[in-house]
Amino acid sequence: MDHSYNRGSGPVPGKRSHRNLTQAAPAWVKYRFNKSGEFVIGGFMPGPHGVDSIILGQYEGKELMYVGRVRAGFVPASRRELHGRLEPLVIEMCPFANLPERGKSRWGETLNAEKIKKCVWLKPKLTAEVEFLERAEGSGLRHAKFVGLIGHLS
Repeated sequence: MDHSYNRGSGPVPGKRSHRNLTQAAPAWVKYRFNKSGEFVIGGFMPGPHGVDSIILGQYEGKELMYVGRVRAGFVPASRRELHGRLEPLVIEMCPFANLPERGKSRWGETLNAEKIKKCVWLKPKLTAEVEFLERAEGSGLRHAKFVGLIGHLS
C-alpha cells in the first residue's frame, strides 16, 4: 500500500480482515488515499449555522489564487465556532486575483459572478488544513474536506 500511496495512484482494493463467510456484506473494500494541504481562507459562504463553506486559495507570487470551496468536515457547532473566528477578518473586496470564474464546472460549483454576490470576503490571515482526493483541472480540489485551522499568516 505504501508503494501505491507514493505513486499517487487511485484506490487500492483490500479485503476485510475478519470476514465471516455467512455475512452478506462483500469481503472486498476500496481504500482511498487522500492528500492534504494548507490553504489560505479568503472568504466564506454564509449559512444557517454561520458558515456554509469556506473559500480557499494559494499564493502564486504575491497574488492569492482561488482553488476551491469546502463544505465537508463541519458540524453545526464547528460552523458557529469558525464563524466567530472569521468575523473580525471581514473586508469588502475579494482577495482572489482569479475570481469570478468563467465557464461551467461539471457539477455547477463554479464561483461565478452571481454566487460571488453571496460571499463574505476575509483578510487572508488564516490557513486551514484540508484533505482532498486530487487536484482537478484548473487547480481545483476534488472531494475536499476541512480538517482544521492551522493558524495565522504573518
